[in-house]
Amino acid sequence: QVQLVESGGGLVQPGGSLKLTCAPSRSISKISAMGWSRQAPGKERGVVARITDDGSRNYADTVKGRFTISRDNAKNTVYLQMDNLQPEDTAVYYCFFVSTGGIYWGQGTQVTVSS
Repeated sequence: QVQLVESGGGLVQPGGSLKLTCAPSRSISKISAMGWSRQAPGKERGVVARITDDGSRNYADTVKGRFTISRDNAKNTVYLQMDNLQPEDTAVYYCFFVSTGGIYWGQGTQVTVSS
């Protein structure tokens, strides 16, 4: 069974940056989109960024101008560069891949923004 492995989470001060990485345990074919979602305590999970196979990007309004999603098709890897992080960005971040075989989810990585 394919697993998505995330890395790059941690504790950062307000205004700081982190870069999340997500790669599958083995290659996944026919990926149409990759993305990141997050879930804060007591809140529903929501998509923060998404990138399609043609490179089109979409962001949640709350992260536009601060987060940048990118992908490496050769490595089946997706990244999330997060700049100017704020306390309200604190959440567990999950990556996802959409393919003809279904939707794959990562196990989640904690991002905490606090002084």
